[in-house]
Amino acid sequence: MSVGDGFFATTRWTLVRAAGRGESPQVDAALESLCTAYWFPLYAYVRRHGFAKEDAEDLTQAFFARLLARRDFAGLREENGRFRAFLLAALKNFLANERDRAGRLKRGGAITHLSLDWQSADTKFEVSDNGNPSPDEAYDREWAVALLERVILRLREECVAEGRAERFEQLKDFLTTGRGEISHAERAAELGMEEGTLRAAVHRLRKRYRELLRREVGDTLADPAMVEEELAVLLGAFT
Repeated sequence: MSVGDGFFATTRWTLVRAAGRGESPQVDAALESLCTAYWFPLYAYVRRHGFAKEDAEDLTQAFFARLLARRDFAGLREENGRFRAFLLAALKNFLANERDRAGRLKRGGAITHLSLDWQSADTKFEVSDNGNPSPDEAYDREWAVALLERVILRLREECVAEGRAERFEQLKDFLTTGRGEISHAERAAELGMEEGTLRAAVHRLRKRYRELLRREVGDTLADPAMVEEELAVLLGAFT
């Protein structure tokens, strides 16, 4: 399906942008969905700027609370309609203002708008904090990881709904490894399948994975024509 199809006619991000400061349950759900999906890269960015775990949690939650309450989309034009870039620019501005006030929110004082998994965030941060990338480079990489994890989850949910949960578990490794890294013949033998049958199943799974990937990327952009460019940036973050 091409980026010009109705598939991308109204993404979550275009819906949010069009709404501005107006109130709408549909827009609220779209914005909260995007923030919930991509909160960890921002939390990790705050940690990389020297804030302790608890302070980073408070600041990240406060940032999202303010964004959800105010729907302040100033600066969108400068970020060319990329939700990824907009969030980072908005966070930088938020942190600068917090430093200017020479203080942070009282612990526990932030209004909780989103349910975020703080329990595992610190462990995830410690695992991801390697190679000493710049905070901006690490942000792009962690955004890409969050996006790919979200796509895998959506694909798994589809397979479960269609009664193909076991087949997904058997073939999912083909989605996260390079071509040729897993032997089709060996995996087919392990599963008691014909190699041709397995190759066809892998092809279908990869095709659907690419479709969901493009949809997820499109959901964070204002212009569908930017999907390929954004994909190149995100996948390049792993090199």
